[in-house]
Amino acid sequence: MSAPRPGRFVNNMRSAFIIAEAGVNHNGSLDLALKLVDAARDAGADAVKFQTFRAESLATASAHKAAYQERTTSSAETQFDMLKRLELDAEAHRKLIDHCHSVGIQFLSSPFDLESADLLEKMGVPLYKIPSGEITNLPYLRHIARKGRPLIVSTGMCTLGDVEEAIQTLRDSGATDITLLHCVTEYPAPFDEINLRAMHTMHKAFGLPVGYSDHSPGIEIAIAAVALGAVVLEKHFTLDRSLPGPDHAASLEPAELKQMVSSIRHVHAALGNGIKAPAKCEIPNISVARKSLVAARSLVAGHRIETDDLAIKRPGNGIAPRQQQDLVGRTLRQDVKKDELLRWDHLA
Repeated sequence: MSAPRPGRFVNNMRSAFIIAEAGVNHNGSLDLALKLVDAARDAGADAVKFQTFRAESLATASAHKAAYQERTTSSAETQFDMLKRLELDAEAHRKLIDHCHSVGIQFLSSPFDLESADLLEKMGVPLYKIPSGEITNLPYLRHIARKGRPLIVSTGMCTLGDVEEAIQTLRDSGATDITLLHCVTEYPAPFDEINLRAMHTMHKAFGLPVGYSDHSPGIEIAIAAVALGAVVLEKHFTLDRSLPGPDHAASLEPAELKQMVSSIRHVHAALGNGIKAPAKCEIPNISVARKSLVAARSLVAGHRIETDDLAIKRPGNGIAPRQQQDLVGRTLRQDVKKDELLRWDHLA
């Protein structure tokens, strides 16, 4: 896949735009959320992302938890109660935004309802990250698109048709800067169901920049996604996987996040411009590693060169072996010693 042009917010990045997804791993604690900001900054991420919602707008009292949430939270707690416990209020958002600004990392958040989207707009958050669960919520998409900000859209659980409908809805409501994220909405996502090639499919189908929101264990799939052309990479992280809460168990710890960011920077740097030519660092080694045509034995002036008069040896700063037949049949104008590099001025 040719590298797609990122949206204007992530353009001119030195690498893929890396979002450290704190999500709800703050467990409802502002102090823990602030520590997550610091950990994301220390790891070298470009942004740290939270989730903005009100339980009353997000779920009914009878809504079930996902299977992974049942495994990682109390079975006696409903989804509504879990969400209520994990809310961050407007004051907490402002403190997080201010702290992000002070330490030098971009604050982002995914709004899960219209009021939350309005709150983020008032607080000057520069783009909207649309979560996978809202991609078929067309009234929500229209509301966010009208705000005229760049959008990063996760596409977990989607068919290509779902993505097409969402893009058309966003564009019809004024969105002009859309980046798509391939995603598998399971925690952790099984390796054999990740299907990274879906990034290529979406890029080919829609001509939009494409990235990846990773829920797989470890860091290798995130790195592979960037190698395949992802311009945005999102990954959940936590301060401690053993903490209680729905997403901690499927998240990276700070040292792993730092290793992922470093590896992604290296991989992106290694992608290069695609032109096959000697790298700058290789040029001094050409004469060392390649070979030249040399005299296989001492030869005297006036000798007519034959194939067995020539040997091919290092260094490579003489006549290249590919030109061997250009020398055969030529006459020497001066003596040449054994192993001496042949030069064109040796020839009559």
